[in-house]
Amino acid sequence: MSSEGSRSGRSGHLVRGGLVGLVAGGAGLAVGELVAVVTGEASSPAVAVGQWAIGHTPTWLEQFAIRNFGTGDKRMLLIGVYAVLALASAGAGVLARTRLTAASWVAACFGLVGMLAAATRPNAGLSYLLPSLLAGVTAVLVLRWLTILAAADSDERAGREERRRFLLGILGTAAGALVGGFGAKAWIDSRYDAEAARSTVVLPKPETALAEPPASVHPNVSGLGPFFTPNSQFYRVDTALSIPQVNPDTWKLRIHGMVSRPFEITFDELLKYAFEEHDMTLTCVSNPVGGSYCGNARWLGTPLAPLLRRAGVQSGADMILSTSTDGMTIGSPVEATLDGRQAMLAVAMNGEVLPVEHGFPCRMLIPGLYGYVSATKWVTDLNITTFASSSAYWTQNGWSPQGPVKTASRIDVPSDNGTVSAGTVTLAGTAWATHRGIAAVEVQIDKGAWQEASLAASDTPDTWRQWVYQWPNAARGSHTVAVRATDGTGTTQTSVVADPVPDGATGYHTITVQVA
Repeated sequence: MSSEGSRSGRSGHLVRGGLVGLVAGGAGLAVGELVAVVTGEASSPAVAVGQWAIGHTPTWLEQFAIRNFGTGDKRMLLIGVYAVLALASAGAGVLARTRLTAASWVAACFGLVGMLAAATRPNAGLSYLLPSLLAGVTAVLVLRWLTILAAADSDERAGREERRRFLLGILGTAAGALVGGFGAKAWIDSRYDAEAARSTVVLPKPETALAEPPASVHPNVSGLGPFFTPNSQFYRVDTALSIPQVNPDTWKLRIHGMVSRPFEITFDELLKYAFEEHDMTLTCVSNPVGGSYCGNARWLGTPLAPLLRRAGVQSGADMILSTSTDGMTIGSPVEATLDGRQAMLAVAMNGEVLPVEHGFPCRMLIPGLYGYVSATKWVTDLNITTFASSSAYWTQNGWSPQGPVKTASRIDVPSDNGTVSAGTVTLAGTAWATHRGIAAVEVQIDKGAWQEASLAASDTPDTWRQWVYQWPNAARGSHTVAVRATDGTGTTQTSVVADPVPDGATGYHTITVQVA
């Protein structure tokens, strides 16, 4: 055989082996998904491995993903998991051409990794091991079967029947994997969908219904977002690769730890407590200067302080270690729930039952603190403890144990590098200092003197405040615009630039404006 023919033959073997590996890996994943229909989405191989990866992601990489992909960071992670699996599967298929036993062990390792990852999930039982176990067994069996078919097909003496068997084996298995995998995912989504239960919840009436804030809380400026952030536009930053689907009929909240009277309540019992409405701005500690991970909503919930008093918080306890149904832990200061602020267990958002992605059926909220130390979604457990003896997920990853919201301001209109007409230019934006309120906002043009902006009406100290500045005689050219805010205590936000880690970003939001 010529060297050209030899190279062509080797190339064909590689392609055939890689294809065999990919199909075997896909078949294993499909079986894992099908089994997860019974055992739960959290136990499926891809989700289990993805959640394990999230828990072990370095803070710098986590911040890179949030900064560049936003709420799409989970999708990118899943794509990464599938890409690694595809490459490894293709490699195993190539290896199987010459070392079938070794390749079989490689395929089996995929199942083992999935089992180990699934075993780390909250509430994991023996059933959580089944999807990855059967996925690994399937991948090994399919790899060996297709490798034998491929070897017969590549033999120089192979006839039409051998080629037909290989082709049918590859196409049939691939088709089955696609149908089974996507079908299982759709089945899982329908079986574990909490939307049906959510639609039946009747919200309790607040003891005192809040009046709508005056129209003057929102300046009539084109491009400036609404005072209340629509639920569909409210930011979402969490570690849940698959959104927890919690049935309120089985939901319970346990309050225990350093308390005299530990107890549990069901969702029906929770709805019998006194409820109140409260307007509050929620901010993510990962929000960069000028970022969008901040939203304002009207929440309906029952105050948290009476629940803690019922439990009887013991002397020395200074931390609430809250846990969500997906295992996320958040540490909050006890004092912040007992000092008179409207800390609550919320069940509704902007007049609607909490959306599933925002914590249905119940989430925790404490004004004045970043979400990572106050806003546990899908909350099911409150352990009263101390900061000295316990640590939550984010603090274990390099974040500060306590995170009061820092005074911040943002220019929303015009956009960065936007073009406006010469003359009087309208600048507008938003400022917040949750639980302290905003007293003043100032704007600076081309590093000149600070000019006071006009503030919209204030709703509560726990909500953001929008502002407008009419920039007179804006000349043609490129200009730099900066903003700063002063909170209700008289403290002006710092100009010192700091990254979000460990307790929130600081610095002035600055944009470039092109005046034409």
